[in-house]
Amino acid sequence: MLIEHQHPLNKSIMVSVLGAPNVGKSSLVNCLMGFDLSVVTNKPQTTRNKFHCVINIDHTEIVLVDTPGVHVNKKEINKRMNEQAKEGTHGTDLNLLLIDLGKEIFKQFVEFKNIMKSDLKKTWVVFTKTDKVENSENLPLAEVIEKAKLIEPSIEKFFTLSSKTGDNIHLLTGAICDEAKSGPHFYTDGAVSNKNERFFVAEYIREQAFSLLKEELPYEIAVTVEEFMDNRQKEKYQSKTNKSRPEIASMISASILVNRASQRAIVVGSKGTVIKEIGTRARKKIEAMVGGQVHLNLHVKVSPNWYKNNFVLEELGLPRAVDSSRVWRKK
Repeated sequence: MLIEHQHPLNKSIMVSVLGAPNVGKSSLVNCLMGFDLSVVTNKPQTTRNKFHCVINIDHTEIVLVDTPGVHVNKKEINKRMNEQAKEGTHGTDLNLLLIDLGKEIFKQFVEFKNIMKSDLKKTWVVFTKTDKVENSENLPLAEVIEKAKLIEPSIEKFFTLSSKTGDNIHLLTGAICDEAKSGPHFYTDGAVSNKNERFFVAEYIREQAFSLLKEELPYEIAVTVEEFMDNRQKEKYQSKTNKSRPEIASMISASILVNRASQRAIVVGSKGTVIKEIGTRARKKIEAMVGGQVHLNLHVKVSPNWYKNNFVLEELGLPRAVDSSRVWRKK
């Protein structure tokens, strides 16, 4: 039976984007999307949750599953991030395994397999950051792939590209479209992700905190959104309070969680300069997303060992992993 809103030529494919931290997964997703949806910083392990990013090319729908970088770490939050990466392969038609050309190539295959453990069904290797490697076109990558197949037998082909310059991106998108199968689209309402605006608000705030804060502090912070009042909610607010704020599209209140009281002063900064800058930068991205002005209220909350706290981790969208510890402290 043909659904009325589906075209008979429609095709769809779900593609997981996998690899080590800072290999360029989110950069590739943003390049394919044509705008910055995933957060990107120069620090590894920026992405913590898996989520869908939707691209439509002619009649082909590509659903990219952006995932956290797989890595070795025994902390509870890191176990759950690795689990998110593993779950990102469930139900997908194709896996893109990203390998950084600027690092030891074969070692990356070994480390990825050791962490993921499970077998993948169809994998294409994407060698990234060609713009940072001289004469990358002369590297014996075909020989590397043949050896890599001994580690991951599901590897079928490989691509070399740069998300920064866009080199060879069209070759990858063309191949993915050719791989897509006829069928209805997963997203028919124009959505670009399976996550809501609250999720991306928290991500954009955390992205700016990662960029501004130094050393290990970014890894000990998280962001939760307490209030998100969009245009429709604002109308209800105005009818109840008789207060009119037509110039504000959204009113948002969010908390930046830190592990220790001493970290709170660093995030706030002298006379509030740091948290103000985080808010200013994040607000620009949020306003571009919601299509209007935003009133953003940020405050810092001390939550000791939040990265071990099951209640907090669940709130951040990180459910228990297979090897999780039993951690059920109060928030």
